[in-house]
Amino acid sequence: MGLRNKAELLALLVATVAAALPAEVRAQVFCCDNNGQQVCADVLPPACYGKAYRVLSPQGVLIEAVEAPLTPDQLREKQQADRLKRREQDRIRSERLRERALLETYRDLEDIDRIEERAIAEIEIDLARARKREAELMEEQAKLKREQEFYQSAPMPEALNRSISDNLQEILAQRSVIESKQSLIQALRERYEADRKAYKAILERRATIMRR
Repeated sequence: MGLRNKAELLALLVATVAAALPAEVRAQVFCCDNNGQQVCADVLPPACYGKAYRVLSPQGVLIEAVEAPLTPDQLREKQQADRLKRREQDRIRSERLRERALLETYRDLEDIDRIEERAIAEIEIDLARARKREAELMEEQAKLKREQEFYQSAPMPEALNRSISDNLQEILAQRSVIESKQSLIQALRERYEADRKAYKAILERRATIMRR
């Protein structure tokens, strides 16, 4: 049977069902395919349970098409697809926010260089100060060790012992500061390098769009 004949038959079936209904319940007709046959009623027929169905007007005009419920496998696939879609949307949203932040932070690539140099220069001042203090402490340590040599065969004064211990602790503290400052400088270099690459990518994308 051709598509036109099937459509005419469905319209005739809907009209027949609608005509048999009281006027107050003729607002909608529910139809579905059941093993190749059209089943219609004023309420969803049992034969349509778990299947796709159509909601039609008494004149046979489609009001709504309702899909069949998903099988467990289809539901899992849909949930996985939805998760992947949300993840991709989150990635795009995060990327756009980062692009906006970069464009608001830097005027151009040279601006990134200037800000990086200024930030590192400030840390290098602290680093130089810590290294100078470490050198002073090392000189003090050498002096304390020379003084300690006088007590190889005699008890060492408690004050000298305490000075040696305090000196060592302060040396370790300064070395910790130095390592921290060096790590911070490295982290800043990596951060600004990443910003440069991202900023270049934005400029290249915009240039490509402008050439189209």
